[in-house]
Amino acid sequence: MYLPAFPELAAEFGVPSTTIALTLSSYFIGLALGQVVYGPLLDRFGRKPPLTFGLSLFVVASFGCAFAPDVYTLIVLRFVQALGGCVAQVASIAMVRDFFPRDQAARVLSRLFLFIAVSPLMAPTIGTFVIQVAGWQAAFVILGTIVAGILVLVLALLPEGHTPDLNISLRPGPILAEYWAILCHPRFATYAGAGAFSFAGLFTFVAGSPVLFMDGFRVSQQVYSLIFALLAGGFIAGSQVNVVLLRRASSETLFFRFLIAQTVFGALFFAGSWAGVLGLGGTLAVMFGFMACVGITNPNGSALAIGPFSKNAGSASALLGFFQLGVGAVISTGVSAATPKDTLPIIAIFAITAAIGLTILLAGRKRAHASSGEQELAVEPNSELVSADG
Repeated sequence: MYLPAFPELAAEFGVPSTTIALTLSSYFIGLALGQVVYGPLLDRFGRKPPLTFGLSLFVVASFGCAFAPDVYTLIVLRFVQALGGCVAQVASIAMVRDFFPRDQAARVLSRLFLFIAVSPLMAPTIGTFVIQVAGWQAAFVILGTIVAGILVLVLALLPEGHTPDLNISLRPGPILAEYWAILCHPRFATYAGAGAFSFAGLFTFVAGSPVLFMDGFRVSQQVYSLIFALLAGGFIAGSQVNVVLLRRASSETLFFRFLIAQTVFGALFFAGSWAGVLGLGGTLAVMFGFMACVGITNPNGSALAIGPFSKNAGSASALLGFFQLGVGAVISTGVSAATPKDTLPIIAIFAITAAIGLTILLAGRKRAHASSGEQELAVEPNSELVSADG
């Protein structure tokens, strides 16, 4: 909601827009780190108690952001806000594994990501209106109010999808041992790694689009909000086309083919921008195709990564989120290397991340396929009975 206010925030705090982009990077870092904390909590205490705590923290931090006196305080509060809000993502993905059989996971995740994607579709448009009427602070007040309402719905209506397991240890040793066992599963390592770099394109778009369009192409806040909605619509369209494509092809096939397509779009974006032949129209066309590919690779990669796990679904979902958000956080900080007069570093990130994701998939695809017939993770879930020496 506050993306259209980047120039206003930069002027108010006396810093460049690329510094304001660090408020997004700090949020992504908080999202990534929080994942690995909430995973064991969701497995030990069930889904609702950690959700209640995390959403409450998000509400408090949101109101704090609205009254931040300087950009550095805003950066820190965005980090705290993310530590609370990240529980929603890891819990929702884990609950897909709770409530639906494995062969339906990719379809359900496509629906889930539709709801997730509606936020960036609507938020900048709504944010433009809110900022013009009440200032950028109002965007954070509204966010806090919305999540307070979601918290009420969680407490009143959401069923508990996982029986609390008090045998799950919260000690660092067993937690790290379980994460390591999940990471060593070839299917998880391949699809979580490749999917994380594919998904990094979305983070680059969110963090870099204000600089790319409002600074680079000099579009207004109103035009930027429409552009953002159009490109977010590409992500949404891809996730819903994926539901139809899954009737004809497997998740493995779709993930492979559309990661190749994403890499091609990324290369065209960089080459065309470097040669100066794209312009605004060409940029929108190539980015729409790129975002549509992410909409297809993301649910398939996520479903393939967490497929082998049920008892460990919370921890597997948390580690998956850590990969996705951690890579996105690191990559998004690269936006600060760009300037309003030179946005090529941002464009290069789109191409590089997609290419890395494809490389990881090609390197691990055979081992991942060979492990697809294996039983669920052979080790027991993280338990107090695990000895100190393993």
